[in-house]
Amino acid sequence: MSSAPPRNPADLSFSVTHRSVLAIAVPMTLGYLSTPLLGVVDMAVIGRIGDAALLGGIALGGIIFDLVFTTFNFLRSGTTGLTAQAVGGRNDEEIKATLLRAFVIAALGGLFVIAIHAPVRDAGLWFLGGSDEVQSATQRYFDVRIWSSPFLLANYAILGWFIGLGRAGTGLALQLFLNGLNIILSVWFVVYLGWSVEGVAFATVLSEIAAFALGVALVLTTGKRGTWPDARVVFDKRLLLRMMALNRDIMIRSFALLYAYAFFMARSADQGDAMLAANAVLEKFILVSGYFLDGLATAAEQLAGRAVGARYRPAFDRTLKLTAIWSFALAGLLSFLFLAFGPHMIAFMTTAPEVRELGATYLIWVIVAPVVAVLAFQMDGVFIGATWSETMRNMMLLSLAAFIAAYYILFPFLGNHGLWLALEIFLGLRGISLWLVCRKRAAQTFASD
Repeated sequence: MSSAPPRNPADLSFSVTHRSVLAIAVPMTLGYLSTPLLGVVDMAVIGRIGDAALLGGIALGGIIFDLVFTTFNFLRSGTTGLTAQAVGGRNDEEIKATLLRAFVIAALGGLFVIAIHAPVRDAGLWFLGGSDEVQSATQRYFDVRIWSSPFLLANYAILGWFIGLGRAGTGLALQLFLNGLNIILSVWFVVYLGWSVEGVAFATVLSEIAAFALGVALVLTTGKRGTWPDARVVFDKRLLLRMMALNRDIMIRSFALLYAYAFFMARSADQGDAMLAANAVLEKFILVSGYFLDGLATAAEQLAGRAVGARYRPAFDRTLKLTAIWSFALAGLLSFLFLAFGPHMIAFMTTAPEVRELGATYLIWVIVAPVVAVLAFQMDGVFIGATWSETMRNMMLLSLAAFIAAYYILFPFLGNHGLWLALEIFLGLRGISLWLVCRKRAAQTFASD
C-alpha cells in the first residue's frame, strides 16, 4: 500500500511567486503554440501536390482524430494534478506510481482505439461527408495515423507528469521535439518522396514513437534516484479507482466542451454558408486565445496541485491570486490585439467579400471573448490541479445547459448576435460558477490543517 504523505504544513511549505508562475506558463505556452503550426505545415505540404481532395482528406481526418483524442486529454491533465499533489506531499513512490498507472490506461486506451478504428472512421466519414475522392484520402490518412494511438496517449501522460513535477522546460522540449520532427518528416515524405497523405500520417506515427522513446529516457533519468514502485503499489485499487474517476470526470467535461462548439457551428451552418464561414473564422481567434491562456492554466494546475498535496493553504491562495493577475493581463492584451488588428486578420484568412463583411459585423464578440473566458481557463487549471473533477464536470454541464437555453431564447430576437451572446454566456458562466465554489472546496480540502 502506498504510504500517506506527511500532513504537517510547516514541513511542506513553499512559496508561490511571479517567477514560479511564469516559469511554467511561458514554456508551456510556447509548446502549445507549436501544435497549430504543425497543422499549417501539413496542409501546406499537401497543398503543393495541387489536389484539393487531398487537402480535404487531411482536414476531415484531422477532425476525426481531434474528436477521438480530445476525449483522452484527461491523461495529460489528470496526470498533472495527481503528480503535483504527490510532489507537494513529497511522496516519491506515488509520484512514480502515478505515471505508471497513466501508462497502463494509455496502453489500454490506445489498443482499444486501434481495435474499433474502422467503425469510428466510417461513422466520421458518414457524418462529415465529402466527395468520393475526399473520403478516400481521409481513409488512407486515418488508417495509417491510427497506429500512433498508444504512443500518443503515453506522450500525454509523460507531458502531464513532467508538468506535475514543475519541469515545464522539459515539457516544452518534448513538445518541440515531437512537432518539429513531425514537420521535418512530413516535408521529407511528401515533398521529396511523394508519399501523399500517407506521408503526413506516417510522419505523425514515427514522431509519436520517437517522442515516446525520448520521454521514457527522460523519465528514467529523472526517476533514477530511489526505486520504482512494484505492481502492488501501481495497481492499488483505491488509488487506481481515484485516477479512473478523475479521468472519467475530465472526459465528460471534454465531451461537453466539444459539444458546445459543435452546437455553435451547427447553428452557424443553419444560417447559410457565408455566416458559417464568418463564424468559423472568428471562432479560430477564440481557439488561438486558448493556446495562450492554457499556459497560465497549466501553471495553476501544478501549483494548486502541489499546494493541495502539501496541505498548505497560503500557497494555494497565492496561486489563485498570481495566476489570476497574469491571466487577466494576458486576456486584456489579446482583446486589444483583436480590436486593433481583427479586421486585418479576417482579411488575411478569407478573400470572400461577404465573409469579410460578416466577420467585421460580429468581431466585437471575439474582442470581448478573452476577458469573458479567462476565468474559465484559470479555474479549470486550479480544479484539475486540486483534482476537484466532479465539481468541474458539474459546472461544465450546467454552463452547457445555460448556453443551449440562452440560444433558443436569444436567437429568435437577435439572430447571429444572439448565438454569439449565448456562447459568451457559456464561456463566462464556466469561470464564474467555478470561482463561486472554489473557496468552499478549498475550505473543505484544507479543513484538517
